[in-house]
Amino acid sequence: MNFLSKFNNVHLISLMTTGGMSALIFLFTAILFRSLSVHDLGVWFFFTTYISFLDTFRQGFLSTAFIKFFAGTSLEQGREVIGSTWYIATVITIIFVLLNLPLLFILDNVSDDSLRYFFKYFSINLVFSLPMILAMCIAQAKLRFDQLMYIRLCQVSLLIGLLCLLVYLNIATLDNLMYVNLLASFGTSLFCILMGWSGIKFFFFKNRHRTLEIFNFGKYTVGTSISSNLFGLTDTTVMNFMIGPSALAIYNLGKKFMELIEIPLRSFTATAMPTLAVAYNSGNKAEVIAVMKKYIGMVTIGIIPVIFISYLLAPFLMGLIGGGQYKDTVAGEMAVVIFRILLIFSLLSPADRFSAVALDAIHKPQINFYKVMIMLLVNVVSDIIGVYIFDNVYGVVVVSIFPVMVALLISNKYLQDYHRYNFSAIYSTGFKEIKNFINQTLNKS
Repeated sequence: MNFLSKFNNVHLISLMTTGGMSALIFLFTAILFRSLSVHDLGVWFFFTTYISFLDTFRQGFLSTAFIKFFAGTSLEQGREVIGSTWYIATVITIIFVLLNLPLLFILDNVSDDSLRYFFKYFSINLVFSLPMILAMCIAQAKLRFDQLMYIRLCQVSLLIGLLCLLVYLNIATLDNLMYVNLLASFGTSLFCILMGWSGIKFFFFKNRHRTLEIFNFGKYTVGTSISSNLFGLTDTTVMNFMIGPSALAIYNLGKKFMELIEIPLRSFTATAMPTLAVAYNSGNKAEVIAVMKKYIGMVTIGIIPVIFISYLLAPFLMGLIGGGQYKDTVAGEMAVVIFRILLIFSLLSPADRFSAVALDAIHKPQINFYKVMIMLLVNVVSDIIGVYIFDNVYGVVVVSIFPVMVALLISNKYLQDYHRYNFSAIYSTGFKEIKNFINQTLNKS
């Protein structure tokens, strides 16, 4: 019983959900690379990137605002919040549908495959996923991470199962994949409705006050939500229209295993903010910078072995996703090079991530917002110049270091104004902290 009770923990369930979904999405991607042509894969990645951006825009209006106004409310107020959120989500979705309708009449005149598939399927995807999105908002607000896990598991499992069926029947085409994606969203939304998790029965509990309250809060949080997606969106757009969908497929193959770096980064970022906030609230500027330096140094040094091993195993890892058809091919070799370049550049990721968290902790979130906008501009310009110089996907990969360097310069300037520190000493600090941690662990054992 004690063993089982350990699994009844929201943090553990959340971690299991993240890790489990990453593994399932990896499996889905691996099957995709074995089923579709490089061109069709590029079209698929273009479609999913843009759909993800639109979904993030919709959720940016809803998630944070919903949690803020739903948590701790009475039953009646909670119903009003759910109804009002449903109303806003429905209006946003209808707007996208109305924008999409004229585009359906010009599909035959669109020569680019990526745009044609996006125009054809994006609005129906947003409609089918609507109950699922609301169910995820409600589950998160209630801290029901078990429900969140079931929702995500249902969607990805349906995707994998239906894709495997297409492969078995030898009908794995891009059009059929689009239908499978729609069926997975529709099936998951139907599951959420039948389980009573979507809150659709409270739609008519909406009221004007709650709707305006949620909308006015959401219009400020949407910018933060979509900012990180804009980088992937610009990279995808530049590659698709300047090089072609095939380059987009190779790029996605090369960067897929960067999750090896992202997972520990996200984990440590979640624990860094509360620690930095405590130091800031106590008025200890030196401690704020010390905590930031410790996180940057420790995580950077900690991921070096992961980067080194991944660098050596790059051909094997790319083969796990791409399959045998990419072995000893130009596309496979390019994916390996892309992965290795991104691995080296990822050494700067901890400094970028934790200095941004530190700026939030010292109540300067506006600096992060302006910084992201500048990074976005640098990213677009450098992507275009990089593709013009290299005339292939390497142009986007090689220049991806520039937005990060700009971000570090901006963050360092404002953090130095807050409290002077030696940036170069960060890594020696991290080494000492790791050494102390290992010694303490060995002494305890």
